[in-house]
Order: sequence, then structure tokens, then C-alpha cells
Amino acid sequence: MRIRTLCFAIGLLSLSTPLLAATPDPANDDQKTLYALGLAISQSLGTFSLSEAELDMVKNGLTDGVLKRPAKADLQTFGPKIQQLQQSRVALVAEGEKKAGAAFLTKAASEKGATKTESGIVITTIKPGTGAVPKATDTVKVHYHGTLADGTVFDSSIKRGEPATFPLNKVIKCWTEGVQQIKVGGKSRLVCPSNLAYGDGGSPPIIKPGSTLVFEVELLEIVPN
Repeated sequence: MRIRTLCFAIGLLSLSTPLLAATPDPANDDQKTLYALGLAISQSLGTFSLSEAELDMVKNGLTDGVLKRPAKADLQTFGPKIQQLQQSRVALVAEGEKKAGAAFLTKAASEKGATKTESGIVITTIKPGTGAVPKATDTVKVHYHGTLADGTVFDSSIKRGEPATFPLNKVIKCWTEGVQQIKVGGKSRLVCPSNLAYGDGGSPPIIKPGSTLVFEVELLEIVPN
């Protein structure tokens, strides 16, 4: 997250209508719109991994800022510390995710039919292909289903009902290497360590820093140049 993203989100709130009284659930469209604004801001805060008590303090600052109340901390002094806080929280989350991911990769590599590449990708053939094997410089058409280690779906061309086409050297390293192990018509499961996926930055709000990712990839075609 960039600090300007957070500031933009808070700025939007300051331009909204006066805050409505707290209710258990949003009861009308105006309240639902404001509630949705809160959800949008929450995505910008996701990488901070805030506890409930910490979130209450953020709410205090947000409320004072929007309602133009006297600030209880100097923004020029403590504003630069926001990025430091974010970086430390991201590093902590990444460390935990990578530890869990290493155990997940070890288990995946021990399963029947699985092979582990030198780089650390675990590949399991689901359906053998009979066609050509792509090169890194090729453009490919695929169907894929991407999940986190816990099974949460974060992206799926199958759910969208439309295959994806892309140059193989313009995607995450796990795909560049792994799809080159699949023949046209084949389908494989790729378990990708974080350093070959989205790394320590992740892809918020769904993919946490340091996340191990799982893809089922069917290679439909090598697209002619």
C-alpha cells in the first residue's frame, strides 16, 4: 500500500456527508454506501494487520481528522512512521506465511506423482498433454484456477468462463518455469513458493505477503506469433 492511497481514501471520507449514528447494520442505501466506503478503506489498511485495539486508535484519528477536531498527535512527526509500521507488519506477516508455506510445499512434494524443481516449484501432472511444449518467449492460452494454500480462490479463468492469453515471460516466475513443463492439451498443478510468486509484498488484499500459491493450469494452445 502506498501512503497516498491511504490519504486518498481518508480524503474521500472527509468529503462525504456527516457521519450517521452507529447502527447494527446499514439500513438504507446512504448507510450502505458509507459502509462500503469503510470496506474500501479497510482494504488499504489490510497490510497493517491491526488488532481490534489498534483499529480503535485508527478510528479515533480518522474521526478527529474528518470532524476537524484538535489532533492528538503531530502528523508531520508521526506521519513518516506510518510506512515504517507498515513495513514491519508486512515483514512479520511474510515470515509467518513463508514458514507455513514451506511446510505446505514439503507436504505437496511428498504426494504421489509430484516432482520438485530446483527452483522450488512442486509440479503434479493432472492430465498429460500430447502437443508441443512452450518456450518462455511464447504466448500461451490457458485455463487456470488459483488458490491460496488454505483453498481460498483468488483468481480463476474457469470461473470467468474465458481462457487467458499472455506472453509466458510476462507473468510470475512460477508460471514462466512451470508452464514450460506442460504439453499442449495437458493440465498440471503448480505449487509456487512465494519468491516465485508475489514475494514479500504479496498482492493485497487477498494474497498476503510471503504467500505460497497453488494453480491448476491447462495449456490450451501456443498462440502463433
